[in-house]
Order: sequence, then C-alpha cells, then structure tokens
Amino acid sequence: MTTPITELIDSSPELEVVAGVDTHADTHHVAVLSVTGARLGDLQVPATTGGYEQLLAFIRSFGTTRLVGIEGTSSYGAGLARYLMSQEVEIREIVRPRRAQRRHGKSDPIDAYAAAAQTLAEPETLPMAKTGDGVIEQIRVLLAVRRSAIKARVAVIRQIKSMLITAPEAIRSRWEGLNERCLVESLASTRPGPATGSVTTATGHALRRLARRHQYLTVEITELEDELRILVGRAAPAMIARKGYGVITTATLLVTAGANPERLRSEASFAALCGASPIPASSGKTNRYRLNRGGDRQANWALHQIALGRLSNEERTQNYAGRLRANGKSKKDVLRCLKRAIAREAFHLIVHPEPVPATEDLRDLRHQRGATLVQAAMNIGAEPARLSELERGKRPNAELTTAYRAWLTAA
Repeated sequence: MTTPITELIDSSPELEVVAGVDTHADTHHVAVLSVTGARLGDLQVPATTGGYEQLLAFIRSFGTTRLVGIEGTSSYGAGLARYLMSQEVEIREIVRPRRAQRRHGKSDPIDAYAAAAQTLAEPETLPMAKTGDGVIEQIRVLLAVRRSAIKARVAVIRQIKSMLITAPEAIRSRWEGLNERCLVESLASTRPGPATGSVTTATGHALRRLARRHQYLTVEITELEDELRILVGRAAPAMIARKGYGVITTATLLVTAGANPERLRSEASFAALCGASPIPASSGKTNRYRLNRGGDRQANWALHQIALGRLSNEERTQNYAGRLRANGKSKKDVLRCLKRAIAREAFHLIVHPEPVPATEDLRDLRHQRGATLVQAAMNIGAEPARLSELERGKRPNAELTTAYRAWLTAA
C-alpha cells in the first residue's frame, strides 16, 4: 500500500477525486487520483462486502468521488459494481489495456492507476456499466444455462449418429432411416440386455443412455424457455409483441442492452454494440459499406434471425429488400441494412416501449360473437393455433391482436 500524500494535497470534502479499480477473483486494488492527475494513494481490499465498504471509505477519505472506473464489471468486478451503484457512486467500464500499451510493466497498483488515469481522461467515452441486477440478470443466467444445454444436446445427437455408423450390423440396420425424434424415442425405450454381455449389448446400452440424456436435455430446455417467456414478457412486453421477435431473440437483445438501457447514448450506439453498424469499405472508385464483424455476436445472431424471419413472411420487409436489390445491393448488403433497421427498432422498443394491446378478453369476445377459432382464423387470415396462443397469452403479437379485436368487435 502506498502512503496517501495528504501532506501535499488538501483532502477536504471539496476536493474531487477519481478512482480506478483493478479487479481479481479474491482481491481488488484501487488507486485514487485528484482531478489534476496527482496520485493520492492506492489500496488492496478483499473481494467481499466488507472489502467493498473499505474501498469506498478509502476513496472518500480524499474528498468527493466524481467517478470510479472498474475493470471487468461483468466478471470479477460485478459485485463491486453492484455495491457502488447501490451507494449512488457513478462508475464506468474500463477496457483492459493491450499488452503493447503496458510499457511500464504490470502489477496491481500499475493497472489500478492506469484505470484511474483512463477514467479521468475519457469520462465521456467510457461505457457505463450494466447494473447486473433485476429481471434482466434473471434472463441472463437462464439464457446462459439454455445455451449450454443446447450445445450439449447437439453433441449428444452427433455422438448417437457417429456411434450408429460403427455399430454392429444388427443395430445399424435396425435404426437406419429414422428421423431424429423417432430415433431418440426408440433408442430410449430399448432393453439391450446386460452391457457386459457383448459388443452389441454394450453399444445398445450406450445408445440408450445417450438417447435418455437427449430427452432430459430437451425437457430442461423446454422448462427454461417457459421461464424465459414469463420473464421476457415482464421485462419487454412491447418487444415480444412485435412481429419477428421470439422469446430467445428478445432475451438476447435485452441482455445485451442491460438492466439500465439508459446507459446507451443512442440507437447508433446500440447498433454498434450489436455489431450491426455499417463499416466503411471504400477504396478508389468503390464507395460501399460492409458487415460489422465486431460487437456482441449473440445480439448480432438475434438480429440476423429476426431479419430472416421477416424476409420470409413479412410483406413490408420483402418490399424493402426488393428495393435494395433493385438499387444494386448484394444479399449481404441487404441483410446488413435489415439488421441495422431492426437494431434501431429494438433500441426504441427497449428504451421507449409502446403500450401493448390487452389479450385477456379476446376469448370472451369470441364466445359472445359465437365464433369458433377456425371461423375467426379464416376471417382474419391467421392460423387457429396462433389465435389460441394469443388468447392464452402464450405468444403476444400486437398487430395480430389489433386485427383480431377489430374483427371481434365489428358490427
């Protein structure tokens, strides 16, 4: 610990200071600078609630806290970031320096002072940290579990198919030609006999265990999606009700935006965060833009899925894409423009959500009219199952709700 230079600098409450924190799994190192850049002191504290209190008290001992920069607010610094926000301390996310920039060596005090200097020099350009709390944090952790379950299930079915290729002839010929669902159900219900009996029975046991693992993962994924549907409907009802936004794509965009979307300065910054902002790719006589391969790739995937869905079944998007192609845009350029437009729409749905039409009374209105789901669906050009989901609040859709209500209440 460096001794604070209180003899040289007045530590009265009127003095404003900034701080930088280098975070680790077990300890955090904080360094404090005056607004003129003078080093006031640094301290190492444990990564516990008591350590957070000690860290904040250390910063405030030098004066009024203007800003605190923290490395890794979504990893090692998440707990500290939540504590400082609860104490109404303004914080910023510090981007870890590249190795080429570490010309003066590396240590916890050096990194902490570097974070403090960056906080002092670039307060307007540094990103605001996510709060990491509330419904969005619930969505994030469930989404992470679902993502790993999806990967595990893909690995299981790949292993089943690979094992069938090298399986004994009796097993390979028995399960040949089945689709994935029937194959898993059939393998899970087999009784191959003792696994120690022969190669055939051992292979049968292995395939049955893999099939049952696949079924377990499917149940887990379904349960997670049901839970996510509830949370997403609570966090962003306007977004999930808009055409093209599914549970997973909406959840992904919400996690990217964070629980405090006001930290996003504009819809352009959100597009850049999602990797959907246009990147200049001009040279000589060529004047064009290309896809942005940076940003959050999961959010970019979500925008891509929404764009593909709308291209296949939304007339407005199809007409827009047709105009772009008529102007000489390639398929990649059309997707880039679509994703940029969807990012703009998603930003406003998150930051400035619109009222969502109610659906609780749709079934009663249909019964009062004496119509069946099939009759209603035929009149408004929808699927009966889709209207049933709408009435039960399973898959909200603002446009469909408006059209359905207009037909139900028509004279």
